[in-house]
Amino acid sequence: MGTEIERKFLVDRNIWHPEPGRGTRYRQGYLSSEPGSTVRVRIAGRQGFLTIKGSPHGIARLEFEYPIPLADAEQLLNDLCPHPLIEKVRYREPWNGLTWEVDVFEGANAGLILAEIELPTPDWPFTQPPWIGKEVSDDPRYFNAALSRHPYSRWDRVG
Repeated sequence: MGTEIERKFLVDRNIWHPEPGRGTRYRQGYLSSEPGSTVRVRIAGRQGFLTIKGSPHGIARLEFEYPIPLADAEQLLNDLCPHPLIEKVRYREPWNGLTWEVDVFEGANAGLILAEIELPTPDWPFTQPPWIGKEVSDDPRYFNAALSRHPYSRWDRVG
């Protein structure tokens, strides 16, 4: 793994429409989300993962991910991770040689749709699909660890 270089965008829900049954259901929580590092437990479909991420430096940060038994992931999420958990369905959308990951959030973050693109280098050129909206890569409210502490449903979006 090593370094994750990722940009994050809002999605225009009037243009992008998921293909039913094509996404993968995710549940994830955080064992630690201190400034400088996070330790995440995730179930993606029927697979469990433990991920350690460093603090962001622009759009890059250290990331290490390891598969763990599904039963262990379920117990960690249920018994050790603060709730609410992050619940979402992820869709993979190929576009001009790269793959966008579009997350449709559920539960406490319902109503939020984010697209992420992982890049080989921070200055890698790419084109945006027509359904991409405002970039939020530098807005920490949109980090999943932040959404688990302060869900989208509790945001004051007036104005």
